[in-house]
Amino acid sequence: MSGNKTVPTELSVSEYLNSIEHPQRKQDCWDIHDLMKKITGKESKMWGHSIVGFGTYHYKYESGREGIMLTTGFSNRKQAITLYIMDGFKRHKELLEKIGPHKRGKSCFYIKKLSDIDIEVLSFVISESLKAVEKKYTIID
Repeated sequence: MSGNKTVPTELSVSEYLNSIEHPQRKQDCWDIHDLMKKITGKESKMWGHSIVGFGTYHYKYESGREGIMLTTGFSNRKQAITLYIMDGFKRHKELLEKIGPHKRGKSCFYIKKLSDIDIEVLSFVISESLKAVEKKYTIID
């Protein structure tokens, strides 16, 4: 069985964020960083080469697969900023209709720019996701 490809690294979060070339995208990522740090009360850590994560939990599936994962985080991608909402979006479907323009996958939330998003709604979704992760999994830090 292969291991998880998304793992914490010793890379610098500041270097990663400061390397973002587009000034507004860089500022948006720093603002998301500060928001997630405030909500989680955790320091940021790089996961792989391009994900800024906050907190860690241990998961174990019925299949026997287990590992660690960030409790929330984000990444600057070419097409959008990706936010990782680890409990998914089923519980927040109606709320997300009011958050602003975005796309979403199973646990990824894609935005073009932070100014388009209702920060209060985003903060609530992140907070609720953390609570759900804490109920379901073992929090490591």
